[in-house]
Amino acid sequence: MSQVIVCGAGIVGMAMSLALSQKGIKTRLLAPRYVAQANLGEAYHPRIYAISLASQQLLSELGVWSLLPEARLTPVEQMQIQGDQAGQLNLSAKTGELQELAWIVESGEIEAALQKALMIYRVEWLDDKVIDLSINPTTNPIVHTEQGQSYTADLVIAADGANSIIRQKAGIWHQSKSYESKGLVAQFTTERPHGNTAYQWFTDEGVLAFLPLPDTSDGHQISMVWSASNAVAKELESLSQEELVSVLQKRIGHLSQDMLGQLTLRSPMYGFPLTLEKSGMVAQGVALVGDAAHRVHPLAGQGLNLGLGDVQTLCQVLSEKPHYRELGDIRVLQTYQRERSVPIAHMRWVTDGLHGLFSSQLEPIKAVRNIGMDIVAKLPFIKEFLIKKASGL
Repeated sequence: MSQVIVCGAGIVGMAMSLALSQKGIKTRLLAPRYVAQANLGEAYHPRIYAISLASQQLLSELGVWSLLPEARLTPVEQMQIQGDQAGQLNLSAKTGELQELAWIVESGEIEAALQKALMIYRVEWLDDKVIDLSINPTTNPIVHTEQGQSYTADLVIAADGANSIIRQKAGIWHQSKSYESKGLVAQFTTERPHGNTAYQWFTDEGVLAFLPLPDTSDGHQISMVWSASNAVAKELESLSQEELVSVLQKRIGHLSQDMLGQLTLRSPMYGFPLTLEKSGMVAQGVALVGDAAHRVHPLAGQGLNLGLGDVQTLCQVLSEKPHYRELGDIRVLQTYQRERSVPIAHMRWVTDGLHGLFSSQLEPIKAVRNIGMDIVAKLPFIKEFLIKKASGL
């Protein structure tokens, strides 16, 4: 019997397995094996993350950050946030006495580094897929797999995504609200350099963000993340790649106020549905982490950082539990739930609140939100607070 089985081999699942193993807790990772999309040359992985300084610190402690190729990392030294009228807010790492606010990293590079670290620390990876969970108040949970295997553990950790099988089978409550929008992502070559600045525009057509990437031989590079309505997303997704190049470049150029000059699309466009999700997070013998536990609007770019926060807290709670309690004891897991409830609720409140504020078309609200942005821009102590929040420190 394993002490812990982690189901799911995304970034959060691999980090969870690695963290527990390094604490001396016998952990097995259960998920189909895959080869991470890394070392892509002048191409970029379609999924780009803004890694907070707190998440960077965790990855450093796990021995993962040092495995990432420096040439594919971009520091965010400034953030420029533009309202839909005249409101504007600029945040600089220097204001918070930091070298950077965050790091822009490709998903594939983090996954490849985690896979290396799991091999180095000899974490057992069960190449299989969970399909069911047997849970009983008086016995340890049993995970059942696609290949007909059954694994018993003191604790099952669900890192199996927003449609978590483990969460469903454990009967943990879950609520979901659709934003009736999609996150559209693509990469562009820009005429002007980004200056290690992350840009964000709150527009009548959703929230648009540019994340800085390393230059290529084509020129300066950014990753676009646009929270567009389902109607707009459907319209764009119906276009051929040739049509998309023309339409998307003009539309994004307009929404970004041509901040970085001429834009040239250099990748396919991908889309994913945007939802707000929350859950009970724990049951006897079961704990949820990452998207299995919660999802927030991506306008703050904090989804993965919240998941890595789950990893850090759950690992600490399990390694420091009273010796007379089992790893899957509901009282131990409720400690994890309590400690994560505040930061998750704060991020949910901020992202959902901002989405609601900037999606309103009422003129008085439009005026107030832009005035508020300008007021914050003039108050250094509030800007410093926002910088600390953005960095996760």
